[in-house]
Order: sequence, then structure tokens, then C-alpha cells
Amino acid sequence: MPIRHLPPEKRVKRVGRRKPRMPAAAGRADPAANPLHSYRHAFHEWAAARAYSAATVATRDRAIARFIAWADERGINRPADITRAVLERYQRHLFLARKADGAPLSLKTQESLLNPLRAWFKWLARENHILYNPASELVLPRTPRQLPKVLLSIADVEHALNQPDIGTPWGLRDRAILETLYSTGIRRMELTRLTLYDVDLAAGTVMVRLGKGAKDRLIPLGARACAWVVRYVEEVRPQLAIRSDERALFLTDYGEPFEKDRLGDLVRRYMRHAGIAHGSCHAFRHAMATHMLENGADIRFIQAMLGHSELSTTQIYTQVSIGKLKEIHAATHPARMERPGRNNAEADRGEVRRDRQDAAAAVLAVLAVEDDEDEADAVAADVPPAARR
Repeated sequence: MPIRHLPPEKRVKRVGRRKPRMPAAAGRADPAANPLHSYRHAFHEWAAARAYSAATVATRDRAIARFIAWADERGINRPADITRAVLERYQRHLFLARKADGAPLSLKTQESLLNPLRAWFKWLARENHILYNPASELVLPRTPRQLPKVLLSIADVEHALNQPDIGTPWGLRDRAILETLYSTGIRRMELTRLTLYDVDLAAGTVMVRLGKGAKDRLIPLGARACAWVVRYVEEVRPQLAIRSDERALFLTDYGEPFEKDRLGDLVRRYMRHAGIAHGSCHAFRHAMATHMLENGADIRFIQAMLGHSELSTTQIYTQVSIGKLKEIHAATHPARMERPGRNNAEADRGEVRRDRQDAAAAVLAVLAVEDDEDEADAVAADVPPAARR
């Protein structure tokens, strides 16, 4: 059934009010507190000047701040004091660290917290702040490709899409959000950045600007998703928009663009009400890719939809395409070899089924890497307040 009992903040209409904001964070840490912060800020400015994406710069900065907080507890305050042995101690600290729920950090998270240190120390050595790079021989953990935690069937997706109460303005907005996620497979951050001018509802296209890797891409928006977005834009968005010059496509109850965490919480709540125990926005990305592949989409189209800049990123999808091609070829080619006996025919069908199952597992392994990257960003953001200054 649709969700009709949302938290109070979802039921109260807030027109003309602004969401209360948290107090602004304190300024930068006094370098006297730990001189390593001054090197961290210099590296941050250098990376920004070299046109690294804002997300990359911020992720690196959080990871380095986390390391400095750890080093400060051990009285380490100069780059020259940091040796490979110190970095290996920190690596072991990450291996033994536990999240709030008691679970260990994934190997991908550990790698994402160590890679920025390698870049930082490489820069320190190049700028002659240290005599040698202690991170040059640091061995990072190997990250095996694993299946995602959530594997949604078409029925699961449809059940989740039907959760918002479309009789309410916010329910109609949320249905449009879910339909857009499933139709396009865009990332959570990419959806929060969509503007009114990025969506061509007449042509059924979405322009994703500055996606991962600072790449733009034009992708299709399905007819059903278009219909829901049209209803949202015409019926709901004018009620939510506080400023006439607001360009963001999807707005919160406060008339502001969604932040990625707020959007993730929104989608997660609907999925829990649908009986899906894990997953959020990225689960719809998984579903879009796997369902299209199961229906015969070619790897090149999946690559374009997902926004992978290199074919090698989606090269594993070729197994799915080959499996589907084998099945179609065996069923339709007039020169196929007729094999006598029912057992042989059943064996052939079983082999095709196994090929497709193996290929589907390979597809999901690629998408699971992106899940780990999202988790790594969330863990990296968990930096002590003193280290964030």
C-alpha cells in the first residue's frame, strides 16, 4: 500500500519558510594545533587549482583530515615524522576500525581512505617538503568484486514505485523521483543536480551535467517517467518553489534542492515500506542496468546510460551480450544443428541458462563497486570535528 503515514515534517506544508540551517562550521584549524593541517590545506588548494573535481578534492581532504586526527593522538605533527611504518600502523588501524553498527570497514572503504594519502605524500615529496615518499611502497588491500546487497526484480521495483501516496503533492514528487532513478539509472548526486533546463520532456531526454569524472552525457527518459515528471512540474513544483529563479528540478518541502543524503533517506524509506531490507538510490541503478541487459540491450548502450567513460569499465557486460546472442542464435538461425534426443536439448537450454546467470552475476559485480564507493564517501565524511577545521 502507499505510504500514508509519513513523519510530521512530510505532512506539514511549509510555504515561504526556509529550512533551519546548522551553524556554520568553525574556520580552519590553527596550524599551531597540528602543523600537518597547513600542508593539508596547501594540497587542497593545489588540487583545486589543477581543476580536480570538487567531489574528488573534498573526498581527499576528508580522508587526510581523518589521518591527521589519528596522527595527532600519537603526537605526530611533522611530515618528516611519518614513515612507511607509521602509515602501515594507520592501515592496520583502519583494518581494525568498526563503524557505529559494529561492522568493519569494507576493503573498498579502506582503500579509499589510503589512496588520498598516497596522493598527498607524492605531492609533499614533489614540493620538497619531505625527502622521500613514505607511501610509495604502501601495499593497498585488494578489493574483490562482490555482488550488490540488493538485487531487485521487476516486481520489486514496481512495488517500490507504488509506495508514494500520489494523492499528496509530496507523494507525486517522490513518485517522479523514483521513476526518474529507475528510467535513467543516474546516480544520486546527478539527480540532485538536475535543473529544469536539463530535462527535455517533449524529446524524452535528460542532460546529465558534470557527472562522475566531470563528464556530460545525454540519456533517454522513458515515456512513463516523463509523464510523472510532467505532472510534478505542472502540479506540484509551483507549490514548492519559494524563489522564482530556482532552477533545480526536484525540490524539498522547504523549496530547496535536495542534498544527496536527504534524497538517499527519502528513497530508503520507501524501499523499507516495500519490504526491501537494503539499498537506496543505487538499487534502481542496478535494476535499470540488469533489466535492460536481460532484455537484450547491447553493452555500448549500457555504457552510455551508466556514464562509464571507458569501455573497460563495462567490458564485463560483454558476457551478458554474448549469452543473449547465443540464445537468440540457437533459437532462430536456420542452419542450426539438430541434435536428436530430448536430453541433449534440455542440456543445451541448461547451458544457456547457466551462461546467463554467470553473466548477470558479472554485471552486478561491476555495479557493486559503485556501492562500495558510496559507502567509502560516507565513512570518509565521519571525521572528528577538530580535524575538519
